[in-house]
Amino acid sequence: MPELNHLKKFVDCFVSFNRILGMINENKMEPEVKKRYKFKLHGWIGIFLISIAEFAVIFQHRSYIAHRVGVWTTPLCWWGYIFLIDAIIFRLKGNSLICNRRRNFLLQLPLSIIIWLLFELYNLHLVNWKYIGLPTNPVELCLGMGLAFATIMPGMFLTAELLDTLRVFDRFHIAKLKVNNRIIYGGIILGFFFIMAPLLLPESSAKYLFGLVWTGFVMLFEPIVYSSRGDSLLGDLENGTLRRILSLFAAGFICGFFWEFWNFWAPSKWVYTAPFMQDLKIFEMPVAGFLGFGPFAWEYFVMYNFARLLLRREGGK
Repeated sequence: MPELNHLKKFVDCFVSFNRILGMINENKMEPEVKKRYKFKLHGWIGIFLISIAEFAVIFQHRSYIAHRVGVWTTPLCWWGYIFLIDAIIFRLKGNSLICNRRRNFLLQLPLSIIIWLLFELYNLHLVNWKYIGLPTNPVELCLGMGLAFATIMPGMFLTAELLDTLRVFDRFHIAKLKVNNRIIYGGIILGFFFIMAPLLLPESSAKYLFGLVWTGFVMLFEPIVYSSRGDSLLGDLENGTLRRILSLFAAGFICGFFWEFWNFWAPSKWVYTAPFMQDLKIFEMPVAGFLGFGPFAWEYFVMYNFARLLLRREGGK
């Protein structure tokens, strides 16, 4: 039965995720980080929200109420995920985004929506995905989409913070990069070309170029953030550290897996119309498109810090 198959995949995924975290936590963390803090209430709320959404999806064809709840699978699961991961982080180190950096969390929510709407504008021309089964009520539609889009940024950032807390990539280093004007201006010029090319070409060609959109904003904004002394990934490379870069990259793939996993059985969902590798997919996502989730996390990080620079300058006037 499809319902049992979905339930088994959910349980197997949850158990595997916990085993991996347990192994990493046992083997990789330093003694001082092994101290345990209280598991916050919002973590249990997160587990509850994910469970409600999963049971609604399992029984969506047997109950009208379950179907109506299942329409909200994406916002329910992702708000649950955010609450759960934040509570895990707090339990590990006594400091988390929601508990201790709430102003940053509240800033991330509207920025997450704005940035995703920018990609939706690109998709109007590239037509790489579409939504099906959406609510017909415009108020419910806007509320559901707003709640879902708001989780993109904190979801990836919290996942990266969890990986960083577990020190998964602490041992990865490279030779220090010398950031010069060639890198800065070359990145800006190439990034501008990347984000403009898909818009200037006809749809028949542009639909193959969404990879440029997933990387272009990194190359465009990262040199500006670095030059403005903002929180920069180029600064990490200049120091020879890869911990945060790899944590974000891995977080993009982890979140990408859960986005596609929770989306696949949901009654309200997105499907991909991208013209490549439609026969080789991870849930609804073609494998070629799935490779973009890593750079996608970098992109959100860079755009977030670029926005913080703008807000800092506005606040200083």
